[in-house]
Amino acid sequence: MTARRWLRSIAALTIIAAPVVAPTPALAAPLPIGQCTTSSGVILAVDFSKWGGPLLRSCGTTPTTGYQLLNQGGWRTTGTQHDGPAFICRIGYAGHQGGTQYPTPADEKCALTPPASAYWSYWHADPGQNSWVYSQLGAMSYKPKPGSVDLWIFGATDIGGTQGRPTLSPDSVRARNSQPVGAATTAPAPAAPPPVDANPPVAGNPPGVGNPPAAGAPGVGNPPPGLPPVGASPPVGAASSPAVGSTSPVAEGVGLPSGSSSPTSTGPLVLDAVPTATAARQDTGSALPALITVGLLGLLALVGAVVGWRRRRA
Repeated sequence: MTARRWLRSIAALTIIAAPVVAPTPALAAPLPIGQCTTSSGVILAVDFSKWGGPLLRSCGTTPTTGYQLLNQGGWRTTGTQHDGPAFICRIGYAGHQGGTQYPTPADEKCALTPPASAYWSYWHADPGQNSWVYSQLGAMSYKPKPGSVDLWIFGATDIGGTQGRPTLSPDSVRARNSQPVGAATTAPAPAAPPPVDANPPVAGNPPGVGNPPAAGAPGVGNPPPGLPPVGASPPVGAASSPAVGSTSPVAEGVGLPSGSSSPTSTGPLVLDAVPTATAARQDTGSALPALITVGLLGLLALVGAVVGWRRRRA
């Protein structure tokens, strides 16, 4: 094959490979809860009531991904060894129980996909919507809309999101202010009591649902086709819970909340998680496409230089 044909072939491969190099999603900047409004930012709500904790909510910027929201401002997640960081197996917050991620290793090894009866399911509510939608995308793929709410609850949810739905309403944790309130500052990570392990071990580890699909795995969130309903999860809140934002005593174990709602007989205490100065993780997927494209561009440049040199010699 002549140098010109090599040049054309490599150029064609570069054009094909270049589109697969997607830009890195913007990182979510942690904000005080008052900076989120009905049309800007996104509320992240995580329910730790399974382990006797509160439901924590925080504010992040958009555009971003659900994964970035869970790894900024003191939030951290752990994936599974089988599926990687995109499969949300554990969630923790620096201001709650010293940053302990739940479920703990004693309860869930996070080696394989968690069981459908005990996993973090992902829910969304768009602006103006007061009902939850079960996520059909993984945390790394879903991009929350400005003014929306992201919710993570632990328990049992079937593949259609019809079993184990959240019992609290989006409006009970949604931002209600139309303009930002308060300064956009970041607080240092507060000290917290030692971790408390209140969850009994989970038996078995069959494929679960609700998180992003692993490579080669079928269905949405790794469930096998036709997985039967598992049953409802324990109550995680109540639609009649009072609006968040009123002043009440601070729950022990959650650092520097900016507001809270009183607990109800059926729902957890809702607290605002103050963002802490921690670096966000940037696990956004494989870098292989980018490396391939860079290599092809380098080879293209080399072949072009050789062709030019030969022409000068001729």
